[in-house]
Parts: sequence; structure tokens; C-alpha cells
Amino acid sequence: MKPQEGIGLIGTITYDVIRSDSGEVFAGLGGILYQAAVCSALAKTVFLFTNIGEGIVDRVKKAVSLWPSLRWAGIQPVPGPGNRVLLHYPEKGERREILESVVPPLDPDKVIQNLDQLRMLILVFNSGFDIALDNWRRIVGASSCPLWLDVHSLVLSRELNVPRTYISSISWENWAEGVTYLQANKTELACLMGQAGKELAEEGIKRFGQRAFDLGLRGVFVTLGRDGVWVLTPLRAQRIVPSLSGEVVDTTGCGDVFCAVTANELSRGVDPFSAAEAGVELAAQATAVKGVEETFTLVSRIARQP
Repeated sequence: MKPQEGIGLIGTITYDVIRSDSGEVFAGLGGILYQAAVCSALAKTVFLFTNIGEGIVDRVKKAVSLWPSLRWAGIQPVPGPGNRVLLHYPEKGERREILESVVPPLDPDKVIQNLDQLRMLILVFNSGFDIALDNWRRIVGASSCPLWLDVHSLVLSRELNVPRTYISSISWENWAEGVTYLQANKTELACLMGQAGKELAEEGIKRFGQRAFDLGLRGVFVTLGRDGVWVLTPLRAQRIVPSLSGEVVDTTGCGDVFCAVTANELSRGVDPFSAAEAGVELAAQATAVKGVEETFTLVSRIARQP
């Protein structure tokens, strides 16, 4: 392998049980496997760094058996059932999430040992327990490739077996310093600004962007669901919306699909706005399928189109 050819992923593989108001139930693997599915479907060499509960190892191996570009060496089995999550999607309002069990935070050594083979490293907080701050700072200090941070569960409460709530995070700068790109939705962004329970309006989003750029970041991506994404750079801010909308089967993982596609495009030298356009379009199409396996199949089919 040539140096800096791979895409690195840090996060947590989850086992999700998803319920809707209609009573429909879907259970399957999720978390960082969504990014891994997309990157693998795009024929990128994927270095996945995560702890995985022994209770779901066989299920994960079966799911990724058709993903030949995924490197298993960074996946460390640990005792227990793994990350188990209950999700409820109401017809209106925010989803409800209950974390039943977790895996311990990642040891950074394998990440650091492989940094010279990465052209992009993505950290996604799937559980909030994914990696300790001091270990993330070690990785940032040793890295020369661009870094992408998706804050997601960093701003959720950490109690098990009760609905998770949004919390204000006043230390996001410690996680973001040295990072190249940051992803959050409007609610998560409000938490980073000390306004848990709110959604930032356009001016608040732009103020956050300026704080991020003062830290040295080169891009902020604020996902807006069906309304697309705000893309902010030090010189420009623009909202990008998908060109088409079809039947929505499942929105789980759409932000993850956006992350994987956009980060891949950026790693190829594409500008943030064009990269986000590609990410938004594929994320919109991904709402037509359920689960990581179907997401891999969808992206593979799209990637083969002329």
C-alpha cells in the first residue's frame, strides 16, 4: 500500500433496536459501520479502529464479509454484549435514545501506528465513551493527515438505561483544536455553545464557525436533515440542499453517510462545498434503505454507475 492511501475511522459499532410511532421495529448493526460501509463501497481502504463486544463479533464479521477493503486489524473484541442502543423515532420532534451497554474507550496505539497510511482520519462519537480526551490529543499530535470530528454523542448524557438528554459542553475546543473539519447538527451545535435544548439559528451557526476558525479549523458542516447542510469555511458560508427527495424509509445513518462521502471527497482535494454537495446527494438517497448492509449495496450500485 502506498503511504496515505487509507481512510481511518474511530468510533463504536452499535447494535440498534429502532422503534417508530407506528409500532414498526428494526434491529441491526450501526454506529461507525455506516461510515465503514460507505467508504468500503467506494473502494477505499478502510482502517477501522474500535472496540467491539464479543456478543456481536460474529454478526459484524458476517455483515462486513463482502467489504474487501475493510481492514479488521484495528478492531479489538472485548468482553460483553457491546454497545446496545434503543432508538425511538416519533413522527415529530427529536428521537429518543437509551444506551443499554457500552464498550470501554479505545486504546490509541494502533491508530498512531497506522497514521502514516491515512489520508483522512475520522472520529465519530457514536456513544460518547468512544475515546478519552488525552488519548485523542495524542493522536492529533502525531497526525499529519486531515482530521474530521463528528461530535454527535459527545453532547449526550452518559447514564445507562435511561433516555439520554442533551448537555452543554464547554470543553469542545479541547476536542476540536488541531482538527481540520467538524460536523454537528443544529441541536448538537447549540450544546457546544452552552445552549442545550435549543437549535442555533443562522447567525448562531456563523458565530460558532468563527470560533472554530479561530482554533484553526478549515471547515464546519452543520447538518439540517431534509434541509441539507450548512457549509462554513473562513471565507464563505453556504447552505446546500439535496436536488431530489424520494420516499423516506429510514433516516438512521444519513448523517454518517454524509460524513463518509464528504470526507472522502475532501481527501481527494475537492473543495468543501463540492464535497458537501456529493455528501448531501448520497445521504438523501440513503434514506430509501435500512441498515449498514443495504447502505453498502446502495452506495456500491451508485459508484458503479457511469
